[in-house]
Amino acid sequence: MTADPFAPHALRTTPGIAAATTDLTKVHGSGDTRVVALDRVSIEFREGEFTAIMGPSGCGKSTLMHCAAGLDSPSSGSVRVGTTELSALDDRQLTQLRRDRIGFVFQAFNLLPTLTALENITLPLSIAGRRPDQQWLDRVVAMVGLSQRLGHRPAQLSGGQQQRVAVARALASRPAIVFGDEPTGNLDSRAGAEVLGFLRESVRELGRTVVMVTHDPVAAGYADRVVFLSDGRLVDEMTRPTPDRVLDRMKAFDTRAHTG
Repeated sequence: MTADPFAPHALRTTPGIAAATTDLTKVHGSGDTRVVALDRVSIEFREGEFTAIMGPSGCGKSTLMHCAAGLDSPSSGSVRVGTTELSALDDRQLTQLRRDRIGFVFQAFNLLPTLTALENITLPLSIAGRRPDQQWLDRVVAMVGLSQRLGHRPAQLSGGQQQRVAVARALASRPAIVFGDEPTGNLDSRAGAEVLGFLRESVRELGRTVVMVTHDPVAAGYADRVVFLSDGRLVDEMTRPTPDRVLDRMKAFDTRAHTG
């Protein structure tokens, strides 16, 4: 019988790790068009922590998030959610894992216009044939301030309110980890601050794990730590970030780009 190549990783899995990558590599194209989007990235996302992923445009931020969330397949390396090795799952199992254990918040709100806010929030559960945990759902809805808007359709909501619906939808299934890809990119500063506050509160009050790709130092300031990518590699990490510290670090990327 062939040994399980991922068994050593499983044996060494550290308690409290919501997701992790090991030597994660993603290559697009071949020959003259070959581009290395991720170059042997190893990172852990700890339970109950808010991590922001930052770096220059094209550094691999979104690719890292998509691979870690099971939305894209790596060229090589390992991705785990909890203790589950994603490469060991077939398409059906991977779909089920994303549905049950992962929440997503994207820059586009991705709401169905014919459904009410409540119907949009519970749609993934409805598709899965599951009833929401009403106590949990009430708590999530109250946290994002939508209790008086549940009967409204997206066209009756502001952009900030629509993204609140998207955040509530991501949390409704009690996922182990929530991934956000520029979740405030389409919002003004006030609405963006509200959404970031809800993501922050979901970590502090609900015990979720949040991983967010962003280019905004102010958004990164809501996180517990910031990891920096450059040219597909993990190059730095900052704990207890502030917008000014993050901005200074990002300026160093710009300086190197212009002098390199």
